[in-house]
Amino acid sequence: MSLEFLEPLPSPEELREIAPFPKALQELKAMRDHEIRNIFTGISNKFILIIGPCSAHNLEAVCEYVSRLAILQEKVADKIIIIPRIYTNKPRTTGEGYKGIAHQADPIGEANMARGLIAMRQMHIRSVEVSGLTAADEMLYPGNLPYLEDILSYHAVGARSVENQEHRLTVSGLDTPCGMKNPTSGSLKVMMDSVHAAQLSHDFFYNGHRVKTSGNPMAHCILRGAVDQNGNNIPNYHYEDLHKLAELYPKKGLANPAIVVDTNHANSNKIFSEQPRIALEVLRSRSTSSNFKSLIKGLMVESYLIEGNQKPGGKNFGQSITDPCMNWEDTEVLVDQIAEAL
Repeated sequence: MSLEFLEPLPSPEELREIAPFPKALQELKAMRDHEIRNIFTGISNKFILIIGPCSAHNLEAVCEYVSRLAILQEKVADKIIIIPRIYTNKPRTTGEGYKGIAHQADPIGEANMARGLIAMRQMHIRSVEVSGLTAADEMLYPGNLPYLEDILSYHAVGARSVENQEHRLTVSGLDTPCGMKNPTSGSLKVMMDSVHAAQLSHDFFYNGHRVKTSGNPMAHCILRGAVDQNGNNIPNYHYEDLHKLAELYPKKGLANPAIVVDTNHANSNKIFSEQPRIALEVLRSRSTSSNFKSLIKGLMVESYLIEGNQKPGGKNFGQSITDPCMNWEDTEVLVDQIAEAL
């Protein structure tokens, strides 16, 4: 066997002692969770905006960004709940490249998951402290969930993970909303099956224990576009796509039907500047019927302080080192436009 054991990692319990989540922030999270849950269960008609960089690699830049988001949140609080997108694990299509702060606390340094897990947790805690906004992260590795689940208010399962059994079963044990993206093939059936599985109760093996879950009634769909067999991006945010998914939901008999639209990735053909146009088109579609208005719960947007991206080790403060993002000025304009359109 070529698997080499390098070092033991801190347990979730040990990490919570190293980086505790203060009681005042726990109470804040409980209030935020209640507000967000009410949106997905239909009690509140507010809109969700999950927004932030492709991947979060610098504590100071992330804190500057979320501090600005907090000011925007005050302006649009009557219509929108902003959830910062703070992704600390980065999926790689080929396996090469920066894999996120959980792997590398220093993006140009050696992989060190012991340091990375601490940096990951500290980043999330500090961002809540400076902004009052609890965040979203991607569940790339289900086994890492206990390191952050007491801090996060939203989870997402990516296009390459959504067919994985462990991801689906782990989501069934969450008590916060989790979006299940359509796979890169674009299959709506696979996405709906993943939501179905996540909403059921399961008995399974998890992190060395036999566990039983109660099911997650707030598991829902994220449309992120598809990629065909030749590598061409195919959007799925148009009215016809939303209508097709709206027809599928009742047939599945799932709890709390909900759609979040990812405005980047294959939906934008990876052209980040297209995100505002896509967001506003989704909102126009949403305004066409009461059914769409209740079903389309939110948008996902990739945004940071400086537009575009740079290589790991680049010196531009607040610029992505993975996929390119919108800049702050365009972000402010977009949030105002979303609020106006709701």
